[in-house]
Amino acid sequence: MYGDTEVMRKHAARLREQAERIRALADRVVARTDAVGWSGRAGDTMRATSRERATRLREAAARHEAAASSLEAHLQHTERLKESIAEAERRARALLDEGRLTGVEPPLAGHRDWLALAPPSGGPAGRD
Repeated sequence: MYGDTEVMRKHAARLREQAERIRALADRVVARTDAVGWSGRAGDTMRATSRERATRLREAAARHEAAASSLEAHLQHTERLKESIAEAERRARALLDEGRLTGVEPPLAGHRDWLALAPPSGGPAGRD
């Protein structure tokens, strides 16, 4: 019901791949510019401008990496939440089946409302 962590993983991997491509582009820009045999002020200015742009490209690559890391942290949190919901649902369904939890309309499968229904694991009603 909540975030598809496989899709998130693919997006994070794509962001990391883009970061690598951007860094490689920055390296190519600098290498090609340095290889030009242009001397004098105009050549120096061109090389300085290229290095400045390569720095900006590397900053963009770093932002891609940071976004990928943030997305991976979010997907880990999502996975833990989904696991907690599944465990709470399992415990609450067992209590419902045993008739020890009554007067409750069960939420949809995988919904976070299961967290409010099931007692913490190891509690008196939720012994495993």
